[in-house]
Amino acid sequence: MMETWNATDAGVLRLPSGRLVRGRGLRRPLPAGPTPAFAVYLLGEQPPEVPWEVRWVRWRDFRLPSSQTQAQAVLTEAWARAATDRVEIACGGGRGRTGTALACLAVLDGVPASQAVDFVRRNYDRHAVETPWQRRYVRRFRVGAVNSPRR
Repeated sequence: MMETWNATDAGVLRLPSGRLVRGRGLRRPLPAGPTPAFAVYLLGEQPPEVPWEVRWVRWRDFRLPSSQTQAQAVLTEAWARAATDRVEIACGGGRGRTGTALACLAVLDGVPASQAVDFVRRNYDRHAVETPWQRRYVRRFRVGAVNSPRR
């Protein structure tokens, strides 16, 4: 049984394949409606306990993931699960790290890496992906590969 988001729910991004993923900022209240079945939290510190399944990627504000190998694996899992589950991607504010991760999901979904940031800015938040190194991370993000140099 599919348990995905409604396309009109707050923060929901529709990927080209039709998968729906919700992005949000954890500093804001939980939106009304259904809760995630699976979430990826991109934070410098361990996230608070929640009643749904969570993967934590250590990722400090305005930076890149501490482990690019782990980030690649977790984002790939999130993309796969979005086919049948309500998947949420979130950081503190819901723009920089969340936007970067959503752009990486777009790459996994077939959007060329060179166009993924623009895709997320058009379809999720026009301020998504906040730093030059986050944009570069997305441009270098490849399906099935770990990104190389961090800077």
